[in-house]
Amino acid sequence: MKVLIVKTSSMGDVIHTFPAIEDAVRNRPDIDFDWCVEEPFAGIVALHPAIGTIHKVAVRRWRKRLLDGATWREMTGLRGALRASRHDLVIDAQGLLKSALVAIQAGAPIAGFDRASAREPSATLFYRHRYAVPRDLHAIERTRRLFGLALGYQPDLSTLRSGIVPPAGNLPGIDGQTAFLLHGTSREDKKWPVEDWIETARRLTDRQFTPVVTWSNEAEKNVAKAVASAVPGTVLVAKSPLADVAAILGRAALVIGADTGLTHLASAFGLPTVAVFLATEPGLTGPRGPFASTLLAPAGGRVTPAEVMAEAERLLALSSKAPA
Repeated sequence: MKVLIVKTSSMGDVIHTFPAIEDAVRNRPDIDFDWCVEEPFAGIVALHPAIGTIHKVAVRRWRKRLLDGATWREMTGLRGALRASRHDLVIDAQGLLKSALVAIQAGAPIAGFDRASAREPSATLFYRHRYAVPRDLHAIERTRRLFGLALGYQPDLSTLRSGIVPPAGNLPGIDGQTAFLLHGTSREDKKWPVEDWIETARRLTDRQFTPVVTWSNEAEKNVAKAVASAVPGTVLVAKSPLADVAAILGRAALVIGADTGLTHLASAFGLPTVAVFLATEPGLTGPRGPFASTLLAPAGGRVTPAEVMAEAERLLALSSKAPA
């Protein structure tokens, strides 16, 4: 059986799908999986060994250039590639109208959430198979249940495995333990103040960690440079391809991150990960992993570097006791 997964974005949503793949691999070894994903996240999908062909879409870019001939050629090429792959089933794990429109390009039966469960009920008009999954569950559990219903098995929700390992590569010239500080995020109200990142980096160096920071745009570059300038010994990684950042991240001893996709990746790698949530509710979409924890700012309050470090110490102690 050949199944196409449609989960096009964002990075956190893609990572939340990996445990469902692990369930399917254990329960349905007869299935071969392909995946359709936004082009920036293709490298993340490639981290899972069970995924065969990765079909790249560029919905965000295509929307801006609908009158461009190159856009239509790309969309036609995607449709041709999906039809040529001859999938037996498509699972739309996103439940959006845009993902449903991508899914129908494969020309195969589509399974997805039912009208009461999908994020956009209109998407279900395109599905042959619709399944009820409570909306008040974490995104990981919702996706695991959807895959189980679509593929005919009961997932073991008492376990959580992502099935991914860091890609090859490392940051040369670093001695000792590294702590990756993931300060960049998409919204201003999600950002921890730069002073708190600096104080956290200082506390990490006191504990013999080497702080590591990087950036992907000018605003993040200013924060990363401020931390590196204020705390000697901090390693500043220049803007790099996502696969290179993932390789460095995957070899960190500790990760402290804002509400951002790389924080989800760290938790999926099984790293001790402290997530700092300031403006979003982590209950339904927060990082999940064996050594992942989320600190949520109280209404009108803040998360302090001291609280973050205390939680980091707890997770480090917990991971040190885990079986190898």
